[in-house]
Amino acid sequence: MATRPIFIPNTENERRLVDEIDTPFHWNPGIARCQKMKNVTALHKSAESKYIRPLLEISTKSESSLGRSLSAFNLWISIPAFGRAKIEAAFQGSKVFENGGPYTDFYREEDGSKIKKDDRLKSSGELKYFFYDHSRWELFPQTAFYDWLYINALQKNNIVGLFEYGGFTDIEFNPKKSINCQARSVALYVSLLKRNLVNKGEYIDRERFLEVLSKWIVRPSSNQRTLF
Repeated sequence: MATRPIFIPNTENERRLVDEIDTPFHWNPGIARCQKMKNVTALHKSAESKYIRPLLEISTKSESSLGRSLSAFNLWISIPAFGRAKIEAAFQGSKVFENGGPYTDFYREEDGSKIKKDDRLKSSGELKYFFYDHSRWELFPQTAFYDWLYINALQKNNIVGLFEYGGFTDIEFNPKKSINCQARSVALYVSLLKRNLVNKGEYIDRERFLEVLSKWIVRPSSNQRTLF
């Protein structure tokens, strides 16, 4: 058995924007794509048994072309004074460590898996902050920079069809190892749109986004995570 979160846009709670529900399911071991797709199916079936549906997997392992297109390895964003880059490239290339960075040469790399294997991400010391388009992003609130990048990419690409889903998953995301998650970013985006906190297609500047985060809860406390 394994457990992975399902991210559900929250449009009713007075403070919380995203519900994060830990869901147990049968794990199929192996790194082959077919094994990971089996895990997506198992996770979704487990959630659907508790009436959490329909779900969209946001990753390169998704059965849906929409889900695959929204992977951070595939989704594009326009970087001022540079041009287009994949979300994964923009995020990793903006990291500033105690002994190096930002490594903006990543912006030109289209293979996200290659970026994540780059030794500089592990050998440059502790992550200190992000630097992107002449602006510094602190590490807190957690996930703010990643969410901002991702949501503005969704705005720019005019993504449609997300309102049809009750929740979002990312089978590659393990909360014990990572913080940022593309499925959570999508759920947050849907919640912001449904609450009219952002206008569809409109660029969201840094200050406005951080102001929204200061008034709303994006990540739940641990006692809100488990459904069954």
